[in-house]
Amino acid sequence: MIYTVTLNPSVDYIVQIEKVNLGELNRSINEDKFPGGKGINVSRVLKEMGVTSKALGFTGGFTGRYITDYLQTEKIETDFVQVSEDTRINIKLKTEKETEINASGPSITDANFVALKDKVRQLTENDILVLAGSIPSSLPETTYEELVKICAENGAKFVVDAEGELLMKVLPYHPFLIKPNHHELGEIFETEITTCEQAIHYGKLLIEKGANNVIVSLAGEGAVFINKESAFIAEVPKGEVKSSVGAGDSMVAGFLAKFGETNDVKTAFQYSVASGSATAFSIGLCTPEKVEKLLPQVKIKQTSKGRP
Repeated sequence: MIYTVTLNPSVDYIVQIEKVNLGELNRSINEDKFPGGKGINVSRVLKEMGVTSKALGFTGGFTGRYITDYLQTEKIETDFVQVSEDTRINIKLKTEKETEINASGPSITDANFVALKDKVRQLTENDILVLAGSIPSSLPETTYEELVKICAENGAKFVVDAEGELLMKVLPYHPFLIKPNHHELGEIFETEITTCEQAIHYGKLLIEKGANNVIVSLAGEGAVFINKESAFIAEVPKGEVKSSVGAGDSMVAGFLAKFGETNDVKTAFQYSVASGSATAFSIGLCTPEKVEKLLPQVKIKQTSKGRP
């Protein structure tokens, strides 16, 4: 089974207004709310694709109950650690520009963290753990390392979608998949990455450091996949980007869903790119129908190049 971890989930409250008038009463023209968090997004997309997963992490209070109830309504299994403070609410204000206000989230105690690690210890070599997003300030900076070390001990595969040092520190434990975007990859190596060939070069360095599979997204410029045997470049579909929220999470979910079905990285990469694009072209997360519609536009070519 696939397990997703969201350390600092949220209720995302999306409010659309025509114009912000500071210091005055503003009325919304549309509003909605969803469970937020990268791991939760992965679970929700996997469910759409017919793949079972279980959502782990920390939830608390009435907002935490909302998230659990919402996911269970979608028939997604949950096993969150309950904390004493309320899960955060993040506000996404949509006008001519999108403004986000993210709350800090509840405090996570040592006992809460131990409880999460105990859940991860139950995983076996037949399971995959997806770690996505940032670490709350109340948790140690070594949180990801401690969790993936448990996976290394019990044989579970793990996927990491995180930035900078969080990503680099898990490489010695040989993640099954990592998915930096080109900005994050450039920050790691203190350079600017603008082409797929550059992304392949630096992606190969991540393979040398321990990653098994690497996907790098370059927005409209495409995406690349690298492992020890192959390197692929994907053309991304053309369309209007309505929201980038969840696009990377959809890429992770799409890859895992199709790889689990085919055991073929090229096919899984193509589906991953179509999944990310389908979410970017939507308000909300992708559906299998939207992914299948875009799939023919995702052209994959193999390359041996990898020089900056």
